[in-house]
Amino acid sequence: MEALKAVVIGAGQAGLSAAYWLQRKGLRAWEDYVVLDANEGPGGAWRHRWPSLTFDAAHGLHPLPGLPLEAPDPHEPSSAVVSRYYGAYEREFALPVVRPARVASVTHANDDEAFLVRADDGREWLAGSTAEASPLLVRTDDSRSWVANTVISATGTWDRPHWPHYPGQETFRGRQLHTHDFRSADEFRGQRVLVVGGGTSALQFLLQLDAAGATTFWSTRRPPDFRAVTFDANWGVDVERRVNERTRAGLPPLSVVAATGLPLSAQYRAGIDSGVLVSRGPIERITPDGAVLADGAAPRLDAILWATGFRASLGHLAPLRLREPGGGVLMGDDGVSVVREPRLFLVGYGASASTIGATRAGRAAAVAAVKRLEGLREPATV
Repeated sequence: MEALKAVVIGAGQAGLSAAYWLQRKGLRAWEDYVVLDANEGPGGAWRHRWPSLTFDAAHGLHPLPGLPLEAPDPHEPSSAVVSRYYGAYEREFALPVVRPARVASVTHANDDEAFLVRADDGREWLAGSTAEASPLLVRTDDSRSWVANTVISATGTWDRPHWPHYPGQETFRGRQLHTHDFRSADEFRGQRVLVVGGGTSALQFLLQLDAAGATTFWSTRRPPDFRAVTFDANWGVDVERRVNERTRAGLPPLSVVAATGLPLSAQYRAGIDSGVLVSRGPIERITPDGAVLADGAAPRLDAILWATGFRASLGHLAPLRLREPGGGVLMGDDGVSVVREPRLFLVGYGASASTIGATRAGRAAAVAAVKRLEGLREPATV
């Protein structure tokens, strides 16, 4: 069985950054580490974004280390831009990406021996044990197997859309969909659509739907948090600090908009002035034909679009029992080390779930993993 030093789960922004820095720190592709990705091709979660989310409208497209992100046609779909860029990145640095390889679980195969990382198609990888120098097991459905001393989980949030529940929701006879499943505003031309959520995705949907000829209504639990601030490096550092305060206390991360607020851009100001970006308050209940809102309106609806965000995709780590009483995963001071399991590093969780922090978190995880590897008395063996 081939012995590895690290397994990276996920080939999105954070996972590719981690892979790059593992390589820069001396780990050899295929011989020392591999990257497991659930997708059919490059692009991470970006390859699934709706076509109308163009490059100029996407928030936070950040370059990966070592290869600039050249500005393409601003009207090109961001899904195409990022998929092309990530593919070029994987080729440029010859990263050892195995796909499709969807990880379904990471378990302790034996309390004294190893973690078992199992894909939903039957493949498995071994990646470490409870003994200080022992490895974790990873195996594929075609009988390939690896062992490694560390696992970097970079699965982000896209695979876990959040659907809140409201009274009467199951009785609604129209269409309900989540940001995860949105493709085009043109599908709703001439329809009456309620957009639920207080983040930037909700704003983009409302403007697109209005432009496509839909009649829109906007519902948020709290008044929209528009902020006329400068979104610079200092702002980003402050956001990360506030998010990290929660993860270091073992609390679940807040939603992105709770940490960042909404940028009061010229486009959004115009939307407010036109009445499109004016919240009607929270939903009181949903009816078979529409919804009753806090302002007393009871619009008839053809569709409800739940722009209600995502949660950390950590289901594959559930067997490790990482959750604290507060509901979150207790993270170390570096923001990527897991206190309950020192062989595991999380990126795309907490502050690094945003594109602002993902690249830096990938580097931090790689550095922490290599430091742990250097501290082991012996390399992984089988």
